[in-house]
Amino acid sequence: MKIKISADLLDGMVLAFLSQKDYYGYALTQDMQAAIDISESTMYPVLRRLQKDGFLTTYDQPYQGRNRRYYKITDKGFDHLKAVETMWQSYKLSLDQVFFGGRGGKTNG
Repeated sequence: MKIKISADLLDGMVLAFLSQKDYYGYALTQDMQAAIDISESTMYPVLRRLQKDGFLTTYDQPYQGRNRRYYKITDKGFDHLKAVETMWQSYKLSLDQVFFGGRGGKTNG
């Protein structure tokens, strides 16, 4: 069974990776796949949407006779990442309470 990841969380993960360094699409997909189950066909629409929303910018870099498109987080992207991190912390705390909060000796009834 796989837990589905919301678009907001997926955006936040992409921005978190890009806050560390610029990535080209394939390398970013590989690093994302080490954390979650995601396909390239899912990643590229996310990257295009984040770019359209002004959270990312791109630039091309030559590599072995071809160009690689690199993605770079913008100031607006950093702001959005902070907002997603705040939402995630609140959400995680709520879920931790649901899953683990009642195990400290509480009983029903």
